[in-house]
Amino acid sequence: MASTVSSKVVLITGTSSGIGLAAAIAAARSGFTTVATLRDPLRADALRKAAEEAGVEIDVRRLDVTDAASVAECVAGVVADHGRLDAVVNNAGAGHVGTLENESVDEVRQVMEVNFFGVVQVAKAALPHLRATGGRLVTVTSVGGVIGQPFNEAYCAAKFAVEGFMESLAPVAASVGVSVSVVEPGPVASEFVANVGVDLDRSVEEAGPYAPALQAYVARTRAAFASAAQTPAEAAETVLQALTADRPAFRLQTSDAARAFNGVKLADLDGSAVQALTTSWLA
Repeated sequence: MASTVSSKVVLITGTSSGIGLAAAIAAARSGFTTVATLRDPLRADALRKAAEEAGVEIDVRRLDVTDAASVAECVAGVVADHGRLDAVVNNAGAGHVGTLENESVDEVRQVMEVNFFGVVQVAKAALPHLRATGGRLVTVTSVGGVIGQPFNEAYCAAKFAVEGFMESLAPVAASVGVSVSVVEPGPVASEFVANVGVDLDRSVEEAGPYAPALQAYVARTRAAFASAAQTPAEAAETVLQALTADRPAFRLQTSDAARAFNGVKLADLDGSAVQALTTSWLA
C-alpha cells in the first residue's frame, strides 16, 4: 500500500541557510518526516529557529557531501532510526566566481568535488533505499547548469555535469521505480555574494587583464540579484512540488524568469543567442 506524505521520510542536504533551510521547513509543514543535514551542526541555529517559528519538528544531522564515510553513516542512520527513506533533496553546494587563467586546476577540482561528486555520492548511498520505497531523488541545480555564464566556468561545469548525470540516470532509475528530477533556480536573494566564497571586490583588483570584464559582470549580477531575486521560500515551493506532485517533471524551474532564461539555450542550436546574451554582461 502506498504510504501517505505524513509517513514519508525525506533527507535534505545543505540546510544551514537559503533554499535548503526553506525546503526543510516546507517539507516538514507538508507532513514529511524531515531530516535536515549540514556539514557543520554548529551552524544549525537558523534552521532550528525557523522550525520553532513554523511549529514543526526537524531531525538535524551532520552530513558532509564530500566525505564518503559521513554520507554512508548519515543515510544508514536515517534508515535505522526512521525505518525508510522516501526522498532525497540534493541541495548542498557552493558558489564560485573565477576564470581559468587566474585560478588553479585544484580550485576547479574542489568546485567539482562539492557541487558534482557530492551529489553523486549522496545519490549512490540513497538509491537502494529509494528503490525500496519507490522514492524520489531531487537535485537542486541552477540555470547555470543550462547556460554557461562568464567567470563561472568551474561552477557551471559542475552544474552542467549534474544535469547530464541526472538526465541520464532518470530513465534507468524509473525502471526500478525511482523518480528523478532537477530543480533550476535563477537568482535567489542573499546568496550571490555570500555563497561564492571569495572577496569579489578584491578579485576585481587582482584580475589583471580580465578586470574590466569581471567588474562589469559583478555589477550586472549584483543588480540582478538585488532586483529580480526570489526568496529562498519561493524557490523551495518548486522543490516541494518535485516531492509531492503525482508525476513530477524531470526539469523544473523555480520562476518565470528562470524559464525564460533557460529557454534561450533550448532554442539556440548554434550557440549564438547565448553568446550574445552573456557577452553583453561584460560590456
